[in-house]
Amino acid sequence: MKRELKHLTLVMSAYNKTDAHPSTFILIGIPGLEAVHIWISIPFCVVYLLALLGNCSLLFIIKTDSSLHEPMYLFLCMLAVADLVVCTTAVPKLLSLFWFNDGEIRFEACLTQVFLIHSCSTMESGFFLAMAFDRYVAICKPLRHSAILTHSVIRAMGLAILLRGTALLSPHPFLLYWLPYCRTNIISHTYCEFMALIKIACAETRIRKAYSLIVAFLTGGLDFILIICSYALILHTVFQLPSKEARLKSLGTCGSHVCVILVSYTPAFFSFLTHRFGHHVASHVHIFVANIYLLVPPMMNPIIYGVRTKRIWDRFLKFFSFPKPLD
Repeated sequence: MKRELKHLTLVMSAYNKTDAHPSTFILIGIPGLEAVHIWISIPFCVVYLLALLGNCSLLFIIKTDSSLHEPMYLFLCMLAVADLVVCTTAVPKLLSLFWFNDGEIRFEACLTQVFLIHSCSTMESGFFLAMAFDRYVAICKPLRHSAILTHSVIRAMGLAILLRGTALLSPHPFLLYWLPYCRTNIISHTYCEFMALIKIACAETRIRKAYSLIVAFLTGGLDFILIICSYALILHTVFQLPSKEARLKSLGTCGSHVCVILVSYTPAFFSFLTHRFGHHVASHVHIFVANIYLLVPPMMNPIIYGVRTKRIWDRFLKFFSFPKPLD
């Protein structure tokens, strides 16, 4: 009862129905599962800590080992930074909500969260495409790999992905800022998301939804199509190799990349489609999947590459091993 009164007080104090821009929004977490928020927070916290440990370890290992300064691992570093930004932007506030019922978030902070989560997610997709291009060049044009993917080219590709994510997603906060929120300031989510804010606006939002849909296609959708095309060319080249051993070795170099793509794109596509077209999907299912998308890929990406890449795994074991005591 006290918790409900506290929540109601926050809503009344933060929101005035005559104000088109409330000073704060109220995040309520996962609707229908409020009673088990504290239990849900435990795996969420563990996954977040593993993501921090894994990605920071990956960045340190690749930075300190010059033999790993290759295109695939440099793109992996860029992906790790984007992963850290995405999960760190959302998870601390999520845990504060679950542990202390602190769902209040300032209007400006909410818009900042929208921009960082969506722009960095777009950058992640771009890095997956860059890694697919690296695999294409390494397998289809092996003799020209080092000449094509020089460090200057890698920096230019990384900068282009950064600028694309920033340029296409920077309008999102402004599109949301110019909307009136005269119905409510309660967001049925664990973090501020573009479509979650669109749903509580009391104005025409078709143009904004269309822009969001176009951006999603021009980034994640187009990237995924190009990744499929690159792997089609890779498979065409691999099946022309003379021996089975050569084919398996070539395909083995793509295994980690395929795994991280499946881990990332599966919840991303499900979350995107249910938010826009799955009107009959229970809200708690969508929100739970959206949180899995933010948490699981950042945790799994360094694990997949660490386990499947011997050089990274050996450096990781060496870094965290303790010297044996002398007899």
